[in-house]
Amino acid sequence: MSFYAVIILAFGMSMDAFAAAIGKGAALHRPPFKEVLRTGLIFGIIEAITPVIGWGIGLAASQFIMNWDHWVAFILLFVLGSRMIVEGIRKDPNEPEVVQHRHGFWLLVTTAIATSLDAMAVGVGLAFLQVNIVVTALAIGAATTLMAASGMLLGRFLGAKIGKWAEILGGLVLIGIGSSILVEHLGLLN
Repeated sequence: MSFYAVIILAFGMSMDAFAAAIGKGAALHRPPFKEVLRTGLIFGIIEAITPVIGWGIGLAASQFIMNWDHWVAFILLFVLGSRMIVEGIRKDPNEPEVVQHRHGFWLLVTTAIATSLDAMAVGVGLAFLQVNIVVTALAIGAATTLMAASGMLLGRFLGAKIGKWAEILGGLVLIGIGSSILVEHLGLLN
């Protein structure tokens, strides 16, 4: 994967955390900087760990499906991207949220894990592409930290309504990356 593909993947993977953080920021109504940074770091660290776990799982299975790796990556990214789009469309922006003063640590960890399961599945696909998983995971974690913190700040101004569109955009990015991998490996652009 090229540098640009890693950056695009990193920000694509961070979109669901961004969407969740907007909701978290809207629920707190003016979150303090300490809470913004805390949320960003929790989301970023977990999002950096999960693709490494998926990559390890993928390496264990790579010898069995090496000839089909581009299809596996495409299907995983397509399914995950489609899931994000469907979830973004299903969200009800008019649903009232309970106002809180501060989010609990375990609530943030649970939310971060839920939004990073797609990063684990992407890690499985990355094992078949033989990428530098450390650089990729760090890029995903850094992008997620930035996007989650930004989402918290935006949440107090924009509310939860925009979170739906961020998740849809993230899904489209994943599908685009999967399609690019498939086209590149099949040599359709030559």
